[in-house]
Amino acid sequence: MPIPNDYLERVYAGVLGKLIGVYLGRPFEGWTYQKIMQELGPIEYYVHERLGQPLVVTDDDVAGTFTFVRALEDYGISPDLSAEDIGKAWLNYIVEERSILWWGGNGNSTEHTAWLNLKKGIPAPQSGAIATNGATVAEQIGAQIFIDGWAMVAPGQPQLAAELARKAGSVSHDGDSVHAAMLWAAMEAEAFVSSDIEHLLETGLSVIPADGLIARLIADVRAWRRQYPDWRDTRQQIENRYGYDKYPGNCHVVPNHALMIMAVLYAPDDFQKAQMIVNTSGWDTDCNAGNVGCLIGLMQGLDGLETGPDWRGPIADRLLISSADGGSSINDAVRTAYYLTNIGLRLSGASAMALPKEGAQFHFSLPGSVQGFTAAGGVGGNRSVRTANVEFEGGRALAVVYEALGPGQIAAVSTPTFTPRDVLDMRTYELMATPLVYPGQVVKARVVADRANTGAVVVRLRARVYDEHDQLRDVDGEGRVLQPGEAAILDWRLPEFGGQPIGEIGIAFAADGRRADGRVLLDYLRWDGAPQVTLRRPAGDSDFWRRAWVNGVSFFSKRFSPSFRISQDRGEGLIIHGTRQWTDYRVDTEIVIHLGSYGGVSVRVQGLRRRYDVRLTRQGRLEIVRVRDDAVEVLAATPFPLQFETRIGCTVSVTGREIRAEIGSVSLAARDDSEQAFADGGIGLLIAEGALSTDEVRVAGLPPG
Repeated sequence: MPIPNDYLERVYAGVLGKLIGVYLGRPFEGWTYQKIMQELGPIEYYVHERLGQPLVVTDDDVAGTFTFVRALEDYGISPDLSAEDIGKAWLNYIVEERSILWWGGNGNSTEHTAWLNLKKGIPAPQSGAIATNGATVAEQIGAQIFIDGWAMVAPGQPQLAAELARKAGSVSHDGDSVHAAMLWAAMEAEAFVSSDIEHLLETGLSVIPADGLIARLIADVRAWRRQYPDWRDTRQQIENRYGYDKYPGNCHVVPNHALMIMAVLYAPDDFQKAQMIVNTSGWDTDCNAGNVGCLIGLMQGLDGLETGPDWRGPIADRLLISSADGGSSINDAVRTAYYLTNIGLRLSGASAMALPKEGAQFHFSLPGSVQGFTAAGGVGGNRSVRTANVEFEGGRALAVVYEALGPGQIAAVSTPTFTPRDVLDMRTYELMATPLVYPGQVVKARVVADRANTGAVVVRLRARVYDEHDQLRDVDGEGRVLQPGEAAILDWRLPEFGGQPIGEIGIAFAADGRRADGRVLLDYLRWDGAPQVTLRRPAGDSDFWRRAWVNGVSFFSKRFSPSFRISQDRGEGLIIHGTRQWTDYRVDTEIVIHLGSYGGVSVRVQGLRRRYDVRLTRQGRLEIVRVRDDAVEVLAATPFPLQFETRIGCTVSVTGREIRAEIGSVSLAARDDSEQAFADGGIGLLIAEGALSTDEVRVAGLPPG
């Protein structure tokens, strides 16, 4: 099947549809139809403000969908990807009790149960099988809610999408749950080439047993659709025959799948109406609305999202993916769409596309995209601004529109680069994230003042940095005066901020001496180079500096004297900082191992189980180790007499395939020329069954090896 010409934009529409549905349905997840009608009425638009909740939140539907598909990149972009490999990705990216899943308990939460099986050494698909967990646990909704990514990497290939969804679903589920996932994945893959809902349903039915429960359910809903013009009558029939009272467990797939089928049958070409139906119907609203939103986004494209109210504006492309790879956590729909599209291209045998504008992190190249940029705080009578994606120089750019900008007034836009303060109001799902941009890196932005502007403006790069009260404060680079029609490239090497993370990055502008009206076009914003950063406890009693580490240990305290003190009860624990943009660098620190089987420093960390360790063992050895899933290979070792409660200087560097360590007075080096070598990733502090502390960690970039 040839790749559709509009593949990238369709994926973007599918990602946005998923996000809109999840964020719309999340605030009243689990409510019944009766409660929704009594307290909210028909769900025509976002209701988060009415319920006192943030809109863009962490959610398993989003995090799981866009994390588990990364198994293709990690284990080979091939149709032959195995369920066992996807299970390995679970163990690498999921932080126990903290990320992605509903940690509802063994036998309560299907995903939690499967994760425990994986942790015990039961591989997928046995980890999710009915034979292992029983039918009730295995047939809840989770296999279905995570499938959209597998469909989006298989455009026009429903059989492939269904097979990938089967393997992915079987990590945690079995039976009808996996059949529902396969059917929906096939429908979404076929939606790249057809918008006929009846054809899509037939395509989905072709990949599951014809005599199974899901097929019978669909036949019933189709019959009710023909019988009842009003969807509410069909909803009642679904409740009567397939309601929650008929299927045990916390959130069974069957009732919710029926509502999804109903929504797309009654509104196959109307995004807003389909969202209204599936959300007003209740039960697992965020899951159901997310799958429906993705399907209709793929069917109708970006135009289909624009026919009703402004769904995209409040979201502004923002997307949160809580996982052990914290550099992917603060994300957006554009970045995710390009990632999935390139995976799909490579899976089809084609070459990946280059990212626009020489790989700039923010390039606004897709229609309507703003990549998280919204009006930001300011001083001196800050003027609110409007943003819009516009055609520009044969491509696209972000237009920042301002009016009546007077002397002393500042307008600004920025985008998140780290955990937003809204995380304090999010329920259920914790956000594991590290900052995207760091001191020492050079931020660049190309800005253009519109020719029709009234008055010149002074434009600056702006970083919004957390302070001692966990509030964002503005720090600006050097200003540049832009006359109407003038363009400039702003650049700024970011300074140290006393250990505080950078929460947002953007631009600020002010009138140059008199009133200014008009717009500034942001062509791109990027950062390059390696960090030069000292990580430590900042002044004050803040906490976001500690949140800037992915917490994969039993206990991570800020109340001890050293900045970082971590403790692990069983097995090994790890806290992680940095991104996959980090390649060649040096880490300097002084650690104290208070107790433990081993402890030390990790580099090129790509999750919990993909990294290099430089570790000191209780048996008196210094080792350089490659960790890849269950395989732990010692690359180099030498004697080292470990003493507890003793400060030990550590310098670890990675350049190319070389790993070097200077621990105390002992030096050790290793080279990894294997196919399993890691080329990039952040840093970590490691401890096994004990405690480790350090007061600061310094990271400095090195020339490429």
